[in-house]
Amino acid sequence: MAKTAAWRFRQDRVSARAMTSPSALPPLKAVFLDRDGVLNIDHGYVHDPAQLDWIEGARDAVAAMTQAGLRVLVVTNQSGIGRGYFDEAALDRFHAAMQAQLAEAGGRIDSFYHCPFHETAAVEAYRVADHPDRKPNPGMILRGLAEWGLRAEEAVIIGDRDIDVEAGRRAGMPGYLFEGGDLREFVGAVLGDRVPALK
Repeated sequence: MAKTAAWRFRQDRVSARAMTSPSALPPLKAVFLDRDGVLNIDHGYVHDPAQLDWIEGARDAVAAMTQAGLRVLVVTNQSGIGRGYFDEAALDRFHAAMQAQLAEAGGRIDSFYHCPFHETAAVEAYRVADHPDRKPNPGMILRGLAEWGLRAEEAVIIGDRDIDVEAGRRAGMPGYLFEGGDLREFVGAVLGDRVPALK
């Protein structure tokens, strides 16, 4: 019996450019992903590798995108650093654990971008209102595009919150709202027309 996907494809909450005919778009070269709630379960300010619990299908989704030749780039707000809950070294350890477990499945994250800034941060160096990197601002995405030599129309973003889709819109790319379920199935459904290998 075929498994029914738990996620719902909310077309009304997808950026307008995501509804452009795939044939009218250039080849897809990169996928930006939010982290908490898309790749790993969001337990709240997750930073300890012992708390790394993957979203269903997440490792398979990253592996499929990697094997299809796509860049996989994570853009994640991490105000827990600014709030003093953990530091950059802890974040690096968490991301290293993600990479190790992804490698076991044949996948990888090409770059992690994070924003520790927040207007009420306890750490003064990170106390910045409306920082250009903090989603829904597109700073992290724009940096990823520049560093990897990509155009916005060659990339998409998948996130679990409206701010992720909005950040993609501000950067000029389609955004897809993931509302839970199997991420591998979701990726195949929303990107398979542009990348048949993901179907």
